[in-house]
Amino acid sequence: MYKKKKGKKPLLMKSNIVIYDAKTFTKNVSDFTNKIIEGNCTEVMKAIPDNSIDLIFADPPYNLQLQNILIRPNNSIVNGVNDNWDKFGSFEEYDEFIKNWLYECQRILKKTGTIWVIGAYHNIFRVGKVMQDLGFWILNDVVWIKTNPMPNFRGVRFTNAHETLIWATKDKYSKKYTFNYKLMKEMNNGKQMRSDWYFSLCTGDERIKDENGQKVHSTQKPEKLLTRIILATSKEGDIVLDPFAGTGTTGYIAKKFGRNYIMIEKEHKYIEVINKRLKELDDDLFVSRKSENKILVKT
Repeated sequence: MYKKKKGKKPLLMKSNIVIYDAKTFTKNVSDFTNKIIEGNCTEVMKAIPDNSIDLIFADPPYNLQLQNILIRPNNSIVNGVNDNWDKFGSFEEYDEFIKNWLYECQRILKKTGTIWVIGAYHNIFRVGKVMQDLGFWILNDVVWIKTNPMPNFRGVRFTNAHETLIWATKDKYSKKYTFNYKLMKEMNNGKQMRSDWYFSLCTGDERIKDENGQKVHSTQKPEKLLTRIILATSKEGDIVLDPFAGTGTTGYIAKKFGRNYIMIEKEHKYIEVINKRLKELDDDLFVSRKSENKILVKT
């Protein structure tokens, strides 16, 4: 991972790394804005005021229930998702986990805001049921179709080539939510943006790796996916929250497009990764503003 040098303080941006302590936060959303907060997302969100967040993107553990080692035809082992944060003792335990953080998301989401939750066949149906039971109002289910999916190496199932995103408001009475329809149409060659989105998995230079060349996070999402979500369903200056920040893609894209962010991550090993990534973006934006006095972004 990105290691701190002894005797030196880590290089921080205006957005500080904060280890969550309920005593140090007031009920003011500015305490959380543009910060990387290390802590349990359910506990952290309890301190965030009601109706204060414009957009939430949640990429929770999928509870994949992997039982066996995956082996490619050439006998090499697939480096899959075997992290402890993805392991739950039962479906009941997982459902309770989902309900607890979604309850807080619903409470802090503005009437004009929306939430996105991504998942696979292992968990998305359970997530959807909990969301409807809590009173969220589903606007769309969007299918991310992977243009380069991992094959089914055993040849016993179809290739799992997509993930599902649920897009919802906090309740059925929330009508004036942000949806940048015209921008999405422009980005889709003058046609209405559909609910089937074709993006590749996060690979190549975009994939964050450690000093040994191993991927830092097993489920890092592609920047193009978050770019579309953030541009479609938020405005400049809005607050975008990610309760499972991982490598920080949500905050990275939010900052790139002039949004504020709140990133919550309980795994310490990802915190410095996020911080380094945002520092590099700060440097890039500084150079861009200095040379052009504005940011030109390709979407």
